[in-house]
Amino acid sequence: MSRRHLTFDCDGDTLFGTLDDAAGDAGLLIVSGGNEIRSGAFAGQARLAARIAAAGHPVFRFDRRGIGDSTGENGGFRGSGADIPAALAAFKAERPGLRRTVGFGNCDAASALMLDGGAGCDSLVLANPWTIEHDDGALPPEAIRARYAEKLKNPKELVRLATGKVSLRKLAGGLLRAASAPPAPTTLAQDMQAGLAPFDGPVRLLVAERDRTGQAFVAAWGGDDERITRCPGASHAFVEPAARDWLFEQIVAALEG
Repeated sequence: MSRRHLTFDCDGDTLFGTLDDAAGDAGLLIVSGGNEIRSGAFAGQARLAARIAAAGHPVFRFDRRGIGDSTGENGGFRGSGADIPAALAAFKAERPGLRRTVGFGNCDAASALMLDGGAGCDSLVLANPWTIEHDDGALPPEAIRARYAEKLKNPKELVRLATGKVSLRKLAGGLLRAASAPPAPTTLAQDMQAGLAPFDGPVRLLVAERDRTGQAFVAAWGGDDERITRCPGASHAFVEPAARDWLFEQIVAALEG
């Protein structure tokens, strides 16, 4: 495995990418979420790329326009429709022997891949897609139910309830919200569904069970989608050791599928 840095063009701007090279003919394109640079939060994506490359698959990461080293204006995930295909083209130019490519994104990077119909990738791994249009901090009913289910498994929480250390008023309000009907799909979720619908390659929808973004996605998308797989005990960025291994295994399975 070797790592090298390169630049490529996107509508007249210069984008910076990193290739973790390997001999395999199935490669991974990592799309960064939010305003993260290509190394990811606390270099998490860089470590993931190195691990995937060590398993025999080349990995390409990049800074979209206006982020990190790249020039241009930051248009957010909705404005990255040109950035992802440009990165994929640069990846294929560097590795002309690639047989297939898997696109991976977490949070709004997953949403960007969905909105753009896969952006030219052959397969998709989409983690905790962002479907929240107006973030008021409120938890969706599914997230509240998950929180209460976790509390009921904790003996300390049951003792707090039995000894009157839990506000019954807050508990009643939470139970009422948990029992409420799921929200109507957001316009963003509908746009993502429409963007992904024509994509005919394999799709994995990964949800970290402890993540509010993932819980909101399931509520907006519908939990009956057979492509959804949940990672127990995982937070948004899959930072827990077991969750990191789980994510790695999901991506490798997509690459080798």
